[in-house]
Amino acid sequence: MSFYDLWSAVMISAIAGCVLVFSALIGSRLLAPFARERGKGISYECGMLPIGRNWAQVHVRYYLIAILFLIFDVETVFIFPWAITFLSLPMFVFYEMLVFIAVLALGLAYAWKRGVLEWK
Repeated sequence: MSFYDLWSAVMISAIAGCVLVFSALIGSRLLAPFARERGKGISYECGMLPIGRNWAQVHVRYYLIAILFLIFDVETVFIFPWAITFLSLPMFVFYEMLVFIAVLALGLAYAWKRGVLEWK
């Protein structure tokens, strides 16, 4: 079998997907109602009109907690498949996972030392 026989279905699907996405974007742009109103520029706050400026400063701790969540969420994505196929894998994969967990533990220790996990 040639290269084109193996990948022709993938190419046709990719082209069809791109055509569908772009036609949906163009169709929504042409058919959607559009009106300039002052109310569209106001941020929605549970039905109440916003008071004051629309910019508020957020503490960096919230961003660090979000990054920690993403790190440990990605950790579970890697550890569960590894744990399921652990017995059929070569021994060096075990040591690679130990290094991966050690790097994540260092990140957690750094965040803990910096006081990111303390709510004040």
